[in-house]
Amino acid sequence: MTHQKTSRPGRSPYITAGGFLALQKESTALWERRRVVTRALAAAAAEGDRSENAEYIYRKKELREIDRRLRYLQKRLPALKVVDEIPGDPERVFFGARVTLEDPRGNELSFRIVGSDEFDPARNWISVDSPMARAVLNREVDDKVVVQTPAGEARYLICGIEYMICLL
Repeated sequence: MTHQKTSRPGRSPYITAGGFLALQKESTALWERRRVVTRALAAAAAEGDRSENAEYIYRKKELREIDRRLRYLQKRLPALKVVDEIPGDPERVFFGARVTLEDPRGNELSFRIVGSDEFDPARNWISVDSPMARAVLNREVDDKVVVQTPAGEARYLICGIEYMICLL
């Protein structure tokens, strides 16, 4: 029996300059953390019976998690394309834009379109690969958009498009 690797839908390679810098810092911090964990793991292994050594088991698990994230970052960072300029047509929605929408009841919704590695709901940053971002990309102010959500169709009017010079 052959195993077929299931692939996730492709993620766009775009990232803001700030997001790229954050991933580089994370990588550097993980390499330092890995050195510390490796030393602790060696010390725990020297204590004898590893099967009942909680410190050894914990450090092995921690090292696996660090290595998994480092492997991801080593593959992902070279593939990323940093977007650090305002687009040629700032009247349209592109990567990096802060978009303000209004629903039919007059409620406003505002978000920034960023890379899939840097989305942050607490900051109202959504992935360029999300249904909402795909619905508004390449649109202009006063365009109407329909977004497919788990609850059904949501309709919005684009009220504002803004680009930030500082992309951090």
